Amino acid sequence: MGEGEAREQEEETWNQKKQTLIQEVAQKLINGDLETKIQAARDIRKLVRSSSVKTRSRFAAAGVIQPLISMLLSSNLDAREASLLALLNLAVRNERNKVRIVTSGAIPPLVELLMLQNSSLRELATAAILTLSAAAPNKPTIIASGAAPLLVQILNSGTVQGKVDAVTALHNLSSCSENPSPIVDASAVPPLINLLKECKKYSKFAEKTTALLEILSKSEESQIAISNSEGGILTLVETVEDGSLVSTEHAVGALLTLCQSCRNKYRELILKEGAIPGLLRLTVDGTPEAQERARMLLDLLRDSPQEKRLSSTVLEKIANDIAARVDGADKAAETAKRLLQDMVQRSMEISMSRIQHRAACCTPSEIPST
Repeated sequence: MGEGEAREQEEETWNQKKQTLIQEVAQKLINGDLETKIQAARDIRKLVRSSSVKTRSRFAAAGVIQPLISMLLSSNLDAREASLLALLNLAVRNERNKVRIVTSGAIPPLVELLMLQNSSLRELATAAILTLSAAAPNKPTIIASGAAPLLVQILNSGTVQGKVDAVTALHNLSSCSENPSPIVDASAVPPLINLLKECKKYSKFAEKTTALLEILSKSEESQIAISNSEGGILTLVETVEDGSLVSTEHAVGALLTLCQSCRNKYRELILKEGAIPGLLRLTVDGTPEAQERARMLLDLLRDSPQEKRLSSTVLEKIANDIAARVDGADKAAETAKRLLQDMVQRSMEISMSRIQHRAACCTPSEIPST
């Protein structure tokens, strides 16, 4: 027997042993008493944590999903935790299992777990809903279950990991094509603003948070909530200045929606937070969509829509004309970008000077706490 054949036979023997083990564990889960079921669920978790997608599929084919879901309803907290962890591990990196778990009825008991006072189980349920919400076919079912408002409660009272999982789950659900309306109401705005304040503006977490805030900014109640939240507009302005390409696009989108909804109300609030420098920079460095949104917002922030002042597009044209005359057409783009960056820097210096002057004129009680 050659070395290749020996290796194949060894692998086949191992696969048969693994399949036998999967069947044994599945039978214990299906037919055993409660303690046996709990141990079987724990064994499933251990066996699939470092295994291939195929092992996860084999466990599902062996019929373990339905009994694990039944254990979620147990009055025994150990049974709930063991089944939750087993289901989570079966779903990870296996889209088919994600769909199987939801179609087998997992969402109602998971929603029930979100309502528990037990923080450990509640946050495991949040992680499970996050994992399951990554599969597009599951999103309508999860939205219809009423899970989204309960995830908002996690934003207010959960651990750091619970909040991260809740935001990511809500972000997943917000992209459901079958449900174009916002999945949460204005009550989600204050915790989202607070989370955006605390995180790094260029992080993936900030991208998901600003995406949700942009969606929410389309309703009047959420617009009021953003402006009423301490530092709400300032936090969006800071994200425009310091965020990633994605988060700046969402942040400027939210600010633009505010200003378009009621220019008289939001124009001054946005200007007061020193938005101009970040918006000017975005017309140079942002994504095409962010550049367009920044230009539109800059136009709305002018003293009067009819007043013919230097808009961002005019600034760009002037910079390009100067650059072409100075360095020639072939180097115009690079020179124009540098000129615009100089304009942005000067604008930022002026804006900072105004902010410092305003702070010096305030009494201590009027200066917002940081």
